[in-house]
Amino acid sequence: MFKITEKNYKRIIKFFSERNFACNALKFCYRFLPLLLFIGYPALIVYVFFSNPVDIFKIILVPLGVFLLVTVLRKLINEQRPYEKYNTPSLFGKTTKGQSMPSRHTASAFIISLAILYVNAGLGIAALSVSFLITLSRVLAGVHYIRDVLAAMLLSVTVGVIFFFLI
Repeated sequence: MFKITEKNYKRIIKFFSERNFACNALKFCYRFLPLLLFIGYPALIVYVFFSNPVDIFKIILVPLGVFLLVTVLRKLINEQRPYEKYNTPSLFGKTTKGQSMPSRHTASAFIISLAILYVNAGLGIAALSVSFLITLSRVLAGVHYIRDVLAAMLLSVTVGVIFFFLI
């Protein structure tokens, strides 16, 4: 159900390779949107430090924990990436071998978005929207399978809900 076959992967890559506007839009989501969240995260830390310092450790430690957990899981699971498995070049020149599962970009984007949501609902919803675009871009660029991004999203949302909203 949530699988990209070799035929579908090559069709997606061909679609973006042949359409300059679509490729540039995908490249924007793939490269710029993660930077937007990862630059916004230190701003969130500074804001929380000055507005509600009691939450500063939660805002720092929960995303750090998810990042470290995903990093370890990627090394342990060590799944091939679509461009490796299907022996084709990646859309944006990525050459990393293995460590596809779970997606660290997706996990980081979602846990940061949940930290933002914890502090400010409106900005959090906007950040979650950006996280969905980042997730989609990782699959469409051919660097992750759908299962990689879904696993990362599930992990971050579970940890985020527990540590930001239940504890």
